[in-house]
Amino acid sequence: MSTLHYVDWIIILGYFLIILGLAWWVIKQRQDTSTDYFLAGRHLGWFIVGASIFASNIGSEHLVGLAGSGATDGAAMAHYELHAWCLLVLGWVMVPFYMRSKVFTMPEFLERRFSPAARTLLSVISLVAYVLTKIAVGIFAGGIVFSVLLPDLSFVGMDSFWVGSILVILLTGAYTVLGGLRAVAYTEAIQTIILIVGSILVTIFGLNALGGWSELRAIAGSEMFNLWKPLVPEGIESTWAPVREAGRMAWYFNDNYPWLGMLFCAPIIGLWYWTTDQYIVQRALGAFNETEARRGSIFASFLKLLPVFIFIIPGMIAFALASSGKIEPIQAELFNAQGELIRDNAQKAFPLLVAHVLPIGIRGIVVAGLLAALMSSLAGVFNASSTLFTMDFYSRFKPEASQHQLVWIGRVATAVMVLIGLAWIPVIQGGKGLYDYLQGVQAYLAPPIFVVFFLGVFNKRLNAKGCLSALIVGFALGVVRLAVDTPVKLMENFAYAENSFLWIINNIFFQYYSLLIFVVCVIVMIGVSYMTEEPDYNKIKGLTYGTTSEEDHADSRSSWSKIDVANSGLVIVLIVAAYLYFTG
Repeated sequence: MSTLHYVDWIIILGYFLIILGLAWWVIKQRQDTSTDYFLAGRHLGWFIVGASIFASNIGSEHLVGLAGSGATDGAAMAHYELHAWCLLVLGWVMVPFYMRSKVFTMPEFLERRFSPAARTLLSVISLVAYVLTKIAVGIFAGGIVFSVLLPDLSFVGMDSFWVGSILVILLTGAYTVLGGLRAVAYTEAIQTIILIVGSILVTIFGLNALGGWSELRAIAGSEMFNLWKPLVPEGIESTWAPVREAGRMAWYFNDNYPWLGMLFCAPIIGLWYWTTDQYIVQRALGAFNETEARRGSIFASFLKLLPVFIFIIPGMIAFALASSGKIEPIQAELFNAQGELIRDNAQKAFPLLVAHVLPIGIRGIVVAGLLAALMSSLAGVFNASSTLFTMDFYSRFKPEASQHQLVWIGRVATAVMVLIGLAWIPVIQGGKGLYDYLQGVQAYLAPPIFVVFFLGVFNKRLNAKGCLSALIVGFALGVVRLAVDTPVKLMENFAYAENSFLWIINNIFFQYYSLLIFVVCVIVMIGVSYMTEEPDYNKIKGLTYGTTSEEDHADSRSSWSKIDVANSGLVIVLIVAAYLYFTG
């Protein structure tokens, strides 16, 4: 397919009109206050909270990267999507502390619990990480989508990658700048519906083209349906090989998803992302009360189960269609002349299905869903970044700033993020291996943040010095790994001498290195805290389990019902069922 049919274009145009109309309506409802701009006036209901959390998480990189991993490694990446239970931890464990503290940002909560220095450090790290990961990866993945679906699109010398990326960035930036979190949250609710419907249609039509679910299982084989990949791939004799055979150890094998890493390391990344990251938690902070925030988190946990079936399975369908030769254009893109899968092309799996499996009209709905994914993820990071900059930096240095000034600075910060997004396009378009490189960044940033939040909430004895020490040591270890990885990922023909120290650091599987950072941060935080003075427990009242009053407990208990417990239990049952099914 070189171009979309005019019916598809009409549907896509209709999508943009709906989004713009909704954004304009929301913008007209706004009030010129920081609470309204950054937290939607704390009036979001559970449906908007849950749908917005899901839409912020599911960006175009999921449709590209997750479907691509389905084509190359089968159900292995489903572990991350089955982390829906992390959203239950957000709703039941962390939300009471967040709502009680009335904070705008996660670094602000860290200041309340520990110190201003901890807040500043986390804010800086978060802003840098958002620029280098969420914006960069989102634009990269969006460019892949446009290059496959609209290869002939051009404007004043720019190809489809440039035209599509610039259009979506500017449109998303416009309503984010003007409307703040309220506009982002309400548009994301609509985008969630479009994205889910479109992706389900891809799965249905893909299975129909292949010949059904049984045909998929037959072609893909039991290995692709197995979540639990071996520690050591076939052909590597020893699991715990001597150090001199480091290149053959499971610890140093990068082209797999060994079960040990998924079992122990992946949950650390999941809990950091779903319960402590501003990008996600800001939606819960905008809820009307603790009840709505918790129910929104539970609703999002149900939605989070869907990507296994609407993103990973389509990637496996694309692999099956290509390997069976049933659709020649897909086979030509994904397999070489020797019949081997081209891993670098696997990221095209989802858009290839859209281009070659869907009928006219349906294709327009799905492309609108792709655009929704790109726009929602970008809107989320634009808004989160402006909130962090305004509330964690500007308002602290300008405490006398009026509400109007805070909102104005927030809009300027969002506009700057949009410009940074545009500036990233040529870097992303030409960077070899950039997408894979950026996907591993969160594994090195997550452990210290996870440690200080969770240990800080569960242990009142831990103090500001322990927190700051853990953050500094943890981030330093992450930066070392990133510095070692960067030349290998971004430079042609660069390699460290085999079995050298830098080679070993570079080849340790990223989840194992993440676990190493986690262990070190736990030891440092506990050790430094207990070697120094106790914190002032009056200052952290209500911010830890040990300093929560009976009144706080009673208020939190009155915020949930048996229905909330039953729905949470159902999520757990569905997760267990999925694990049982995808076990070989």
